[in-house]
Amino acid sequence: MSDNSESNKIVHVHLPKGEPLKTTLTAGRHELTADEPMDVPNGQDLGPDPYDYLLMALGSCTVMTMKMYAGHKGWELGDIFVELRHNKKHVEDCKNCKDPKSRMDVIEKEIIIKGDLDQKQLDRLIDISKKCPVHRTLLSDISIETSLG
Repeated sequence: MSDNSESNKIVHVHLPKGEPLKTTLTAGRHELTADEPMDVPNGQDLGPDPYDYLLMALGSCTVMTMKMYAGHKGWELGDIFVELRHNKKHVEDCKNCKDPKSRMDVIEKEIIIKGDLDQKQLDRLIDISKKCPVHRTLLSDISIETSLG
């Protein structure tokens, strides 16, 4: 599981002039499509939406990190499934709780692990799942530097 922090990897995103919202995403030789659902103006539901991709990034990083850890330990690990949901919720300890419109992004992550593992191993894998690079990035202070090209 690489975190690409030291690489020069570039992801290209292209929204052609003639497309309402359908966007082409390119990472190396891999090409994907993003779009918005039909209930969004101009959405055609021709691909996952941006939050779907965010959740897929977290889920794929999670299972890869757990698989690599289990392999390192020599544990017999079966299939791993992660189901993720993104919501905006009013939470008790939010910074602007006095504002009734204040919401916090919440990602719910449910992990299902198949295999002959004891509770101690399962608990350790859950701890390890929180150490995947994408999980750590999402919880860190992050800076996004934007420029015109």
